[in-house]
Amino acid sequence: MISKLLFYQSKTTDPYTNLATEKLLFDTLPHDSVILYLWQNDNTVVIGKNQNPWAECNCSLMEKDGVRLARRLSGGGAVYHDLGNLNFTFICQSEDYDLEKQLGVIIRACTEAGINAELSGRNDILTNGKKFSGNAFYNSQGRSYHHGTLLISSNTDKLSSYLTPDSDKLRSKGIKSVSSRIINLSELSHGLTPQTMTEYMKRAFAKEYLLPLSCCTEPDPKKISELAADYSSWEYLYGKTFPFSFEAKEKFSWGGVEIKLDTEKGIIRSVQVYTDAMDHLLSENVSAALSGVRFTESDIRKALNLHLSHEVAEDLISLIAKIL
Repeated sequence: MISKLLFYQSKTTDPYTNLATEKLLFDTLPHDSVILYLWQNDNTVVIGKNQNPWAECNCSLMEKDGVRLARRLSGGGAVYHDLGNLNFTFICQSEDYDLEKQLGVIIRACTEAGINAELSGRNDILTNGKKFSGNAFYNSQGRSYHHGTLLISSNTDKLSSYLTPDSDKLRSKGIKSVSSRIINLSELSHGLTPQTMTEYMKRAFAKEYLLPLSCCTEPDPKKISELAADYSSWEYLYGKTFPFSFEAKEKFSWGGVEIKLDTEKGIIRSVQVYTDAMDHLLSENVSAALSGVRFTESDIRKALNLHLSHEVAEDLISLIAKIL
């Protein structure tokens, strides 16, 4: 039975630290408590547990713009986070899990902000027929959490550019996101900010559960740091990706080329190249260059420039970059 409401707000906008904090709060949850955890990530795309980043994100553009990729423990689709976005997590014992009540906190908070909100299906909250909150779920060891986003003043242009890759000829076993019409809450509530929404959420939490709100014990910073390092590693972000194949063909001044790359755990495992180029060693050189290379534009560029002329390397990079 719930007898305590605990609140914790992150002091950082680093996605790996925030996800590590979420997991540690989950692992150390007092038995009689529900935790409301609020946090923000800056310039980050967060994908679900079973998603393929190359199928969901414009990874090449993200790399150029310094946008970080993060992978959460829960399922669901890819989302873009910036400082106009407020993230929430409800953490409780599975026996105390009550999605209707948890979503009720959000709807109550929106009401305080002068916004009419309603549930749509299992995962989304809408206002004026447009989505401003998506939700995902995680269960383990008798505990559960429900987390999601609140779009308040997010940069929707960036959201669109980072989450709409050219997926032509990509075949993946990962789970693809479903696009929705979205809206920022600040469009409906003048002056609303993540900071004011934080206060609305805290008050709504206490009112919905009819209990006083207390501050949560600070998680162990050493354990958070260790877990954040794991969450930011290549192996965790890309190595968990399902196998997938990429095919493309193009005609260049030096000849036509068709290329097929098979990847596993984010690494190019096999390369097939068909070309009518005069260079009879081109196919062998491309295969030798790319086999075993990480599927990133920077690694592919470095590998091809070591084995090919600058012109041919740049043309092939431009071809492969359509999916990166």
